[in-house]
Amino acid sequence: MVCLVTGSSRGLGKATALAFGRNGHQVVVHYRDNKTEAEAVASIINEAIALKADVRYPDDIKTLVDTVIKKWGRIDVLVNNAGITRESLLVKTSVQDFDEIINTNLKGPFNLTRAVSRYMMKQKSGHIINISSYAGVKGKEGLSVYSASKAGLIALTKTAAREFGRYNIMVNAVLPGYMLTDMGIGSGEKAKELALQDNLVKEYSNPDNVAEFICYLAGTTGITGQVFNLDSRIL
Repeated sequence: MVCLVTGSSRGLGKATALAFGRNGHQVVVHYRDNKTEAEAVASIINEAIALKADVRYPDDIKTLVDTVIKKWGRIDVLVNNAGITRESLLVKTSVQDFDEIINTNLKGPFNLTRAVSRYMMKQKSGHIINISSYAGVKGKEGLSVYSASKAGLIALTKTAAREFGRYNIMVNAVLPGYMLTDMGIGSGEKAKELALQDNLVKEYSNPDNVAEFICYLAGTTGITGQVFNLDSRIL
């Protein structure tokens, strides 16, 4: 399978790209700024390329997808993982931050899904996996825009699943749980403490475990429109 993983120069995206590589698939390691890190990830995988694009801009995405199609002729799996957050109370959140978070976390997956699905429809197969968040279901103080973007991504997942099912394209969302990636570490000590406090097994989520689940899900058929909670906090 040809697997495109956005935001895969580090964190969960990196773990997912490496997992696809270990399972013998061709992998597109996508990045926006971290070229060196992305190329390092690609170098570990037997068949991989590192490609730059800003997911907020349709023209960037078109160039990215066209490059993949030119190289491998198809895209079988899209993992919409790229995302950002800014911690701030709603009344203190700027319009600029709102736009940047929504454009990255929600418009980005929309842009990619729209571009990639056209090829998947011709193939009559494909799997799109959107990385959402516990915050998108429960909400989280200080993360109003992030939570809204991830809730919107769940709705986008369910709608896309309805539209693309006739083409044998599976669309699902994954809630990976609180991980000690750059984003998780950057959320501060209080957020980390609360995540453990609500977790039934008192453990952070393991990016490698989540990545292996994503790889498994990408290989299934007949499962679409679902939200898979890999967290151990009860929704």
